[in-house]
Amino acid sequence: MPIDATQPYDDDNIFAKILRGEIPSTKVYEDEWAYAFEDINPQAKVHTLVIPKGRYVSWDDFSAQASVEEIAGFVRAVGKIARDKGLVEPGYRLLANLGAHGGQEVPHLHVHLFGGEPLGRMIAK
Repeated sequence: MPIDATQPYDDDNIFAKILRGEIPSTKVYEDEWAYAFEDINPQAKVHTLVIPKGRYVSWDDFSAQASVEEIAGFVRAVGKIARDKGLVEPGYRLLANLGAHGGQEVPHLHVHLFGGEPLGRMIAK
């Protein structure tokens, strides 16, 4: 169910629980700024979720409230994961849903990294 991205951060969201180790995940990458893991319901051959370690509800929240170091660290982590997975040359897609109209379902900023196959049109008509 889509969420209201203007609401305060919820420490009981599934990604917060993954960060705390309360829910298992298949870790792909971790550093000071980001944690990445495989999506349990992949929508492409490669479908990795990347989340910041900070308490940010959405891309809007993150871009307005995160420090320059957090933003740079997160963006660099996404790029490193794509390179490590060999996705740069064939290409890949990044997707961040925000709010109800964007289809955001978890109130913790996350980006979907899709690749490993041709992905087709971004939005089906």
